[in-house]
Amino acid sequence: MERNQAERIVAKLLQRADIGVTVKLEKRFPGGRLIGGKYAMNAHTITMYMDTIETQCIQMFGSVERVEEYFTVVLAHEIGHAADSELPDLSDAMEQESELGTRQRFALQIEENAWNYALRLVLEIEITFISTVIEESLLAYRVPVVEQSDIA
Repeated sequence: MERNQAERIVAKLLQRADIGVTVKLEKRFPGGRLIGGKYAMNAHTITMYMDTIETQCIQMFGSVERVEEYFTVVLAHEIGHAADSELPDLSDAMEQESELGTRQRFALQIEENAWNYALRLVLEIEITFISTVIEESLLAYRVPVVEQSDIA
């Protein structure tokens, strides 16, 4: 995806959200992990990783044909973190918690909050597409919660 396409999407979603967050575009997340976007709460900044977004889109949908929509959905999710008034308290609670299962439930709640907000920003994107992205994203958070519930 071209940088100017990404910049147009960023401008559109930031206007819709109107929360004053800054968005930076970079190539890849440092350290090799496949992270498409990251919200830094302390800086109130979102960084989107363009090459990683394309890689994730290929892994999930088999091509980059829908990379603009994928980028839009991931960015909306990161904006969801930035807009989440519960995020500071949930993050603090998660850091203070020593019990793994409870920490995993806090992490899942943080992600679900961001996705719930994101859905309001991307009404023009097909819901089955968005649902596929959300389900894949939340799987990494839901599985540990379920596994911890089975142990307890």
